[in-house]
Amino acid sequence: MAQQIPLSDDDRAFDPDRDAERGDKTHEVAPDVAYRRLAIVNVAFIGLPGAADREWVLVDAGLTASAGFIRAAAEERFGAGSRPAAIVLTHGHFDHVGALETLAEEWDAPVYAHPLEHPYLDSSAAYPPGDPSVGGGAMAALSRFYPRDPVNVGARLRALPPDGGVPHLPGWRWIATPGHSVGHVSLWRERDRLLIAGDAFVTTRQESAYAALTQEPEMHGPPMYFTVDWDEAEASVRRLAALEPEIALTGHGEAMAGPHMRAALHALAERFRAVAVPAQGRYVGAPACVEDRSAYPAPD
Repeated sequence: MAQQIPLSDDDRAFDPDRDAERGDKTHEVAPDVAYRRLAIVNVAFIGLPGAADREWVLVDAGLTASAGFIRAAAEERFGAGSRPAAIVLTHGHFDHVGALETLAEEWDAPVYAHPLEHPYLDSSAAYPPGDPSVGGGAMAALSRFYPRDPVNVGARLRALPPDGGVPHLPGWRWIATPGHSVGHVSLWRERDRLLIAGDAFVTTRQESAYAALTQEPEMHGPPMYFTVDWDEAEASVRRLAALEPEIALTGHGEAMAGPHMRAALHALAERFRAVAVPAQGRYVGAPACVEDRSAYPAPD
């Protein structure tokens, strides 16, 4: 497989000095969008600093045992006692829903996800097995042991609206970006061309434990070890590249911005088979979880 597409610290979407001055342990990529890195994964906070109770939204919920870190970041950014209007999920893999049950209950918050992810969020289905044969790194090798069992937030679980709107987030829309998981979505705001991509693509080599910890920047396809449909994954990257994002906040790696990031994303889309798809693997040529999407088409 060819080398991935390099990015650099100059392509960061945030100012580390300004983040340090603010002191809430998040990286701010827009006045009302920040994210916190929790070990190997990012969670995003959408809302202006100091937002009142129910006037902000959490995107994804990190690893197990990260509830305290997410809660602390929310209190530092929005104030003590300020709860989200909703939790929106890009997908339900273990590293994106680890604190979901705890926080959804504590905050009494609805949880929004694509209906095709609901079986993994209401305790009715487990994800397909990870593929330790791809990627050549420790994170990939360990994927056979990663949790696949569903969480259960069924009482609070809601479907993202079929019209592409995102509840409680005017100006945002969700975009179907399956491949890494069957119901994966990304979030898009046209006015400043800000993309929350989830794991549709990432900005570090997530298969490598060293890269996952050091956040060495590069434009990378979805984490190989959990991607179950490579044709869909390629189409999703092409869909996102066509948006010409100014800022890309991904589930793994640092948020990136600007023309070099866009050029790298286009290169990933154009060379996806060469730089993102493993030469062989459990789901290469044999997608898992093929489901009928006709009843819930992606919005235009």
